[in-house]
Amino acid sequence: MTNSVNHNKRDFLQKSTATLGATLLMASMGKEAFAHDPEKPPVPKAGRNAHGKIVGHGDFKYKVDYFWGNLDPAKVPVENTHGLAFDSKGRLIMVTDSDVNNFVIYDKNGKCVDAWGTQYPGAHSVKVSNENGEDFIYIVDCGWVLDRNRPDNQWKNKWYRQSGFISKLTLDGKLVYTIGHPVTIGIYKPEQKFQPTDICIAPNGDLYVTDGYGSDYVIHYDSNGKYIRHWGGWHNQDKSHNLSNTHGIGVDTRDPNNHHLLVSSRGKRKIEKYTLDGKRIGSIELPGAYAGGPIFKGDHFYAPVCWSHIDNKMAPNSGFITILDKNNKVVSNPGGEAPHYHNGQLQPMRSAFNVFNHCHAVAVDDDENLYVGQWNANQCYPIKLERV
Repeated sequence: MTNSVNHNKRDFLQKSTATLGATLLMASMGKEAFAHDPEKPPVPKAGRNAHGKIVGHGDFKYKVDYFWGNLDPAKVPVENTHGLAFDSKGRLIMVTDSDVNNFVIYDKNGKCVDAWGTQYPGAHSVKVSNENGEDFIYIVDCGWVLDRNRPDNQWKNKWYRQSGFISKLTLDGKLVYTIGHPVTIGIYKPEQKFQPTDICIAPNGDLYVTDGYGSDYVIHYDSNGKYIRHWGGWHNQDKSHNLSNTHGIGVDTRDPNNHHLLVSSRGKRKIEKYTLDGKRIGSIELPGAYAGGPIFKGDHFYAPVCWSHIDNKMAPNSGFITILDKNNKVVSNPGGEAPHYHNGQLQPMRSAFNVFNHCHAVAVDDDENLYVGQWNANQCYPIKLERV
């Protein structure tokens, strides 16, 4: 009996080995051209033990305070830390698309001093503007909304898409006005989507809105929300005027004699430059970096990078922050590899995979510390990068 069992086992193993060998041989024959190519190493996931790490390059290095903004998620939950902005009191205003609270207000020590609002289910960007001595909040709702009837908490099942809008609020959340779908004023057709992603306020009070998840236009309004003009989209005769995922926008006032707009065309991995009346005047190439809109501080601007472009695609968990000087040259990439120029050309940038998942927002305080908000980062609170 025992001999018969052993014989059957040997028979089985021999047949299995032969079958496996044949399978491997067939697989190798199908890949003859690549027989001597080494296997590509897997793209590492972002490090989750970044607290205390020194990141950045040159004069722009930072110590990571991974726990600065941590709160009790049972009391003050977040989904995505979508937008960050400082008010005139030095408080950090954060917006999240949580269905419990859209706004979380931090003091400089990372303590939550207020949390409120459920009227902005697609809360995506926030800007604070001081107008005649009073702070006002501009909140951009992008229209991607948590589905209250979601079958589970898996990412692909959590969201549905609807039209977005922009609201102007007092600092304590009272509504001043709302800007809705451009079809209502005749500049969009009914079938065109409107899912705005960012807003900036010019020194004269004019508003510029990017429709980065909708139809990829930049829309210019006056300070009361009255339409002035729009440009961009996908169907320009001159393809250089097309925009792709126009995710963020800022007014560049670093040269007092030449105010202009910087608009991220994130899908093209570049930032486009426009006059304040919408004429294209150039671009800033950011190879390898799917970057959002600029945040200015002194002579520099800071942009969140949501993904690195690796192996011809958006690599998951590959975000970092990129910092550019007054000549729009990259000087540091906190959370990324050091910037490198060859013959004056910026070489492709990428994450160092040691801090961030997907950087979505950045704010800079008066001491030039950075605060980073993330998308799709396990409900992560803002991370502080302390300048060293």
